[in-house]
Amino acid sequence: MQRLNTRDPKFRQAFDRLVADRRENDENISRDVQVILSDVRGRGDVALAEMTSRWDGYALSNDADWYVGKDECREAFDALKPDLRAALELAAQRIRAFHEKQIPRDSDQTDELGVRMGAKWRPVDAAGLYVPGGRAAYPSSLLMNAIPAKVAGVERLVVVTPTPKGVINPLVMAAAHLAGVDEIWRVGGAQAVAALAYGTQRINPVDVITGPGNSWVAEAKRQLFGVVGIDMVAGPSEILVIADGQNDPDWTAADLLSQAEHDPAAQAILITDDPLFADTVADRIGVELAMLPSARVATESWNTHGVIIEVGSMAEVPALANALAAEHVQIATDNPEKLFKQIRHAGSVFLGRMTPEAVGDYIAGPNHVLPTGRRSRFSSGLSVLDFMKRTTFIELDEAALKAIGPAAIELAEAEGLQAHARSIEVRLGI
Repeated sequence: MQRLNTRDPKFRQAFDRLVADRRENDENISRDVQVILSDVRGRGDVALAEMTSRWDGYALSNDADWYVGKDECREAFDALKPDLRAALELAAQRIRAFHEKQIPRDSDQTDELGVRMGAKWRPVDAAGLYVPGGRAAYPSSLLMNAIPAKVAGVERLVVVTPTPKGVINPLVMAAAHLAGVDEIWRVGGAQAVAALAYGTQRINPVDVITGPGNSWVAEAKRQLFGVVGIDMVAGPSEILVIADGQNDPDWTAADLLSQAEHDPAAQAILITDDPLFADTVADRIGVELAMLPSARVATESWNTHGVIIEVGSMAEVPALANALAAEHVQIATDNPEKLFKQIRHAGSVFLGRMTPEAVGDYIAGPNHVLPTGRRSRFSSGLSVLDFMKRTTFIELDEAALKAIGPAAIELAEAEGLQAHARSIEVRLGI
């Protein structure tokens, strides 16, 4: 764990290194992913079956091996313990309610010159959701991806997920049932992303691909952007906790580790103006780690990427937070709104001492698919808009064309595009 202090003459240099470090896989996987994408595009299901056997130890021998049926998903949902089923239903309800408020409105107006113009919003026809398998099998992520797509009006919702040795998390199936997923295919990795983008003999292509995954999945989405739409190229999880000395250090330690346990490359950062509080939190981290089943991953993350930054006053915090542009920002101070107003770059912000980031991961309502790697400087979390596109329209009558057409002719001729000008002139009789 790294300790920084803004009073240290070398602080700026160390902080700049921290900001520049994306912690994303530096292994050169681009060429490997390119080969996988090309193979799936060329050989389709045959390539998928070979890769699934090689990497997941699962044979796609016949049609039934390829997919998880809707009946299986319903049975998984019905088999949940009542409290867990109720929790999943509450999460889905709150996620849906929040995202329903994001549906954009069409516009249609006619200006004083008689020019009618506006925009129509429509959902994409099909969306593909990548759901990780193994250690990172999260039903919460399925809900966060699938529900906004359904709210947007997407008619065909396709999930791809690896099933190592044929095993799929029943909670994932239950969440798929609850969210109304139409298809679930037992393939994962970059090859599954390729199948969604290009289509294969069994899997029809989609228009947008969302969902988290490992470095190969992220690179596949990056390379296929343009063939399909994507949500984002996501990296390891991040949390920035801004806390004064009035907080319970056990709470803060738990908050930091809530993201550290995701991945050895995840990053947890504490900024505080209280040196004693910083020392206590550092000590309590060890106690919390001793109680965590995920201690191995969380310990590696904290030891390698964890940071505590001491500031002279909270007035220094906004500039630091904006430079870090973290995925998650918790503001645990007496007046969190004051700092919040000054933080321009963050994926999602959690205000007050009683708002741990973990509620946002599961139950609050806003989406937990958020930009990482300082990308919140220019991008936002997943929303209904990621599954929609806008079409503008224009309508003129003769009077409206006479009013604005001559100016368009002038501009077209200035650009040397005579056919453009001509298409207007012939209507105006010029």
